Amino acid sequence: MADNKLAQIDLLRERFRGVVLVEGDDGYEEARQVWNGMFDKRPLVIARCVATSDIIEAVNFSRENKLLVAVKGGGHNSAGKATCDGGIIIDLSLMRRVNVDKENNTARVDGGALLGDVDYETQLYGLAVSAGIVSHTGVGGLALGGGFGWISRKYGLSVDNLLSAEVVTANGELVVASETENPDLFWGVRGGGGNFGIVTSFLFRCAPIGQEVFSGIIAKKFENAEEYLTFHQEYVRTMPDEMTVWMVLRKAPPLPFLPEDVHGQLVVLVPFVYLGDQGQGEKLLQPIIEATESHGMFYGMSPWTAWQSGFDGLVSHGARNYWKSHHLKSLSPDCIKEILHYAERLPTDECEIFIPHMEGAPSRVAADKTAFVHRSTPFVLNIHTRWQEKGDDERCMAWARNFHDATNRYAHGVYVNFLSDEGKGRVRDAYSEEVWSRLVEVKDRYDPENLFQMNQNIEPST
Repeated sequence: MADNKLAQIDLLRERFRGVVLVEGDDGYEEARQVWNGMFDKRPLVIARCVATSDIIEAVNFSRENKLLVAVKGGGHNSAGKATCDGGIIIDLSLMRRVNVDKENNTARVDGGALLGDVDYETQLYGLAVSAGIVSHTGVGGLALGGGFGWISRKYGLSVDNLLSAEVVTANGELVVASETENPDLFWGVRGGGGNFGIVTSFLFRCAPIGQEVFSGIIAKKFENAEEYLTFHQEYVRTMPDEMTVWMVLRKAPPLPFLPEDVHGQLVVLVPFVYLGDQGQGEKLLQPIIEATESHGMFYGMSPWTAWQSGFDGLVSHGARNYWKSHHLKSLSPDCIKEILHYAERLPTDECEIFIPHMEGAPSRVAADKTAFVHRSTPFVLNIHTRWQEKGDDERCMAWARNFHDATNRYAHGVYVNFLSDEGKGRVRDAYSEEVWSRLVEVKDRYDPENLFQMNQNIEPST
């Protein structure tokens, strides 16, 4: 490391309230880790921020020293964008405060908070923020890309419930983005990812869901999968917004309600959440139960925080992950056949095919209201490839790519948060041409030098 760089880092340390780490420091090895074990990178410096002033210092230091910048909240991005070699990680993971205003049903959330942090604080008042489905996901990355989960069909996407954001821009300025302050930036951060600055805090509208929801999982027999998927794609589209029913095709994990001889077998898991009376939820569930044979099922009233963290173990930190995804026009018979063909060839027992049903409240928001444009899609196909050994990289990634290519003709666009590192052209598929042009204009204004490029990048026109 050059003496000049060392001197500059020492100056940063003097102005920094948090912790500045370089290789060899205690905590460096842990701090450089991200969720996806495929990315084993060694930054020059890690700036572990504890306050907005630290973020400003780190941004100014990065710009002045022409360093590649990665921004880490939860570090959960499948594309590994929260780390880099030789640059700086601006690490927000120590900034996890959540302050709930129960009178106004809002929550102020730090940029490094995890979904679990938000759930535990909002649930003190029977509230929830419409967000994701894994409690160790970072709020920042999820919300900036769109953000959907179990209650979004009723209450909208995370970006639909964002009221304002405090953002540190590339020139080190702290600005507020809302409908009335910097509205162009507010539009851009609602779906445009981390391209325009670092969000230090979010103000979300909360949904009054109570502390328990009617939820559960039905494990369908895979030998009837074609029949079930054909039924599912029609039936779930008749559901009220209060009911969310998804599908996951995978090898059965050791769920307690399944017989041991089913563990490790191919199954179609049908998880659901209903925001309403259990009796009415059971009536809506009954056709699903009767559609085809099941290995077993569990359902009832569950604490929201328990449901939200119930799938964490299937996506724990450190494994190797590669995602490919589409928005699907429909689950047509031919599309179903392709899905089942690749389901029968899962490269590892940890891989899964995740097919959430969308529609509902987000589909009734104008496509240009935010930068999240693909609002009319009925289903998403997320090919979640997951394995442990580096030697399996080529085989597992080839399966995902071939699967993706085989289903491309049934697709229109992609959810930006489900992208791996797939190139500039694929990033554009997350947006319409009109929205892309507008995003470039926002980028030109707030980050014309592309300081924030470790993301699904929107390059400035210059």
